[in-house]
Amino acid sequence: MPDFPYIPETITVHLGAPDDPAPNVTLPFLQYIQNVASSELYPTWPENALRANIYAEISFALNRIYTEWYRSRGYDFDITSSTAYDQAFVNNRDIFDNIAAIVNDIFDQYLARPGFIQPLFAAYCDGRRVQCEGLSQWGTVDLAEQGLTPYEILTNYYGDNLDIRTAPIRPLIQSYPGHPLQLGDVEVSVEIIQQRLNRISNNYPAIPKIYPVNGVFDLSTENAVREFQRIFGLTPDGIVGPATWYEITSVYNAVLRLAELNAEGITLQDISRELPNVLSEGMRGDSIRLLQFFLSAVGTYNDQIPVVPVDGIFGPQTREAVIAFQTFAGLTPDGIVGTNTWNALLTAYEGIERTQPSNGTTVVLPPTETLVLGSRSEDVSRLQGWLNRIAEQYPQITPVPQTGYYGEMTRDAVIAFQQLFGLPVTGNVSPLVFYYIQLTANNMQ
Repeated sequence: MPDFPYIPETITVHLGAPDDPAPNVTLPFLQYIQNVASSELYPTWPENALRANIYAEISFALNRIYTEWYRSRGYDFDITSSTAYDQAFVNNRDIFDNIAAIVNDIFDQYLARPGFIQPLFAAYCDGRRVQCEGLSQWGTVDLAEQGLTPYEILTNYYGDNLDIRTAPIRPLIQSYPGHPLQLGDVEVSVEIIQQRLNRISNNYPAIPKIYPVNGVFDLSTENAVREFQRIFGLTPDGIVGPATWYEITSVYNAVLRLAELNAEGITLQDISRELPNVLSEGMRGDSIRLLQFFLSAVGTYNDQIPVVPVDGIFGPQTREAVIAFQTFAGLTPDGIVGTNTWNALLTAYEGIERTQPSNGTTVVLPPTETLVLGSRSEDVSRLQGWLNRIAEQYPQITPVPQTGYYGEMTRDAVIAFQQLFGLPVTGNVSPLVFYYIQLTANNMQ
């Protein structure tokens, strides 16, 4: 599923129940909502009743799009025309003019719970032949005739904790990245899988937790994928191809109850890049060192942000640097590093040219992701070169082939470096470890 809801330019409708041998039709999303509203509502109803119902119909459809409800189950459509599963849709039917005008006005707006990302699964029924937990279509007429606004009608059925939001319009996309994810891959799609597997593991504790959630497909991620595949009857190869990707999506939807009115829901924090914890004055440790490193790197190229020592102590200097960065980034200048400040800091860091000349030495800014066993990249090749240079003076470090592949020999050399220089022994290369290894190697020239 995408990070945030959007209005698809088109939607594909299956003309029947999901497993019926019926054709599909693809049409613009706006025309689809006009068709659904004209198929389910009476044009003579009060306008406020029509608007309330159309908000519900839009949100229902966007929930199907956002969760890839049918695509994640192997179907080649986004929604059905069967009212037993979805919304009424009559192909090529006439559209009522007043309904079309309302849809044109609000088709890019949807319902959501405050604090949650996904469109509300706005369940509804006609309220006469069928009663349900959600909105009563005929009931909206009575409420509109009493003078209630569309929002008041909706909160009458869905509760006061309801937002009406606007979504951007963009082409319909499928979330699968287009290639299998496997050991050594580093990308946002890996982070998505890690986050979803960790949430699924709350319901299926045999799936091991992945830490950190950093977009690096390491051995812990591979092990979690294998266990998921074993539980759900897939080939346990540890590779996330289309079948595994969409099975993870489907199970994730299920454990969060995203297609229910009482969904657990997805928060902004769920889709943000990982912050080690909320960082504030008085804290110490590697998380603070990493924060100070990123602040100092950004401050080197931005006079508004003071450079601070990387000492692992969140003291007054670090707090002042955080406030300066928050002010620069347009954030609340409270000196506390939460998710918004952390993400903005990483974005600012990533905007710096990675290769910088310094006193005749080429300095490569570390990547934001951690290099681990299985990683493949130019950064791994650089790392191996620096380790080999250090090994010339420190025989405890065994030279490694400069292949760009982070294998066991590279991991062992990293462990030896960490032991020699008093760093936490993890065998992984965080941005800060990358910096220390480069600095040590350059000082040996």
